[in-house]
Amino acid sequence: MKQFSTLLLKEWRENLRNFKIFWIPVVFILLGITEPLSNYYLPQILDATGGLPDGAVIELPDPEPEQLMVAVMGQFQLIGMLVLVLAYMGSIAGERRNGTATLLYVRPLSYVSYFLSKWLMASIVALISVWAGFLAGYYYTAVLFAAVPFGEFLAFATTYSLWLVLVVTLVLFASASMPNAGLAAALTLATLLILQLIDSLFGSRWEWSPLKLPNYAASFLDIGPDVTALIWTLALSLVCLIGLAALGIWFSKRNRAKTKV
Repeated sequence: MKQFSTLLLKEWRENLRNFKIFWIPVVFILLGITEPLSNYYLPQILDATGGLPDGAVIELPDPEPEQLMVAVMGQFQLIGMLVLVLAYMGSIAGERRNGTATLLYVRPLSYVSYFLSKWLMASIVALISVWAGFLAGYYYTAVLFAAVPFGEFLAFATTYSLWLVLVVTLVLFASASMPNAGLAAALTLATLLILQLIDSLFGSRWEWSPLKLPNYAASFLDIGPDVTALIWTLALSLVCLIGLAALGIWFSKRNRAKTKV
């Protein structure tokens, strides 16, 4: 436990030194406020760009607040996840490649503590970021349009948070298994792309899948998800999370000999 707390403190200082604890939440906040602001000022933006006949009046129906929150989640699915992948792709592979890990590997090291300290800090940063972004989007949506019921918002954000933690775990597993940060990012993005493509093509045949977590999160803002399917999906997501973490720990130990001296 003492070694874990020491490694966790190391990760905290690392994230503080490279400002990840600051700039990643800022990116998510900007993504969160983009949708409500752009929709609110869309008529003025279209009018400023010109190309409309003189005297033309732009009247657009106000979007539903639930649609705006789902659109915010869509921004997180694209740009937000890419930011997290790029931020943490070198967490383990980068330390091996630049020789930093040598300072740790020469000592008696618990690879469980080593991997979990990185996982916990990355997950904390990811959760702070996604909740900051969602709350910013929720606030501007409520001010400019209408408020989503707060209970539905909490269920929506909590369900999506589990998906993001699963993505962070995949990133760290890839970083532990790949020889460098670039390959770790490529493995993560390729895995997400292929799995989401498979789910979009054949996903109607099954309801229990971690890939459906964003869909179940969005359904809380509508009629609500099927409870049984959601419970099984959450259970499978936890199994995948634990499995990826276990593999990440194993690869961290297995690839220690590849550390640059």
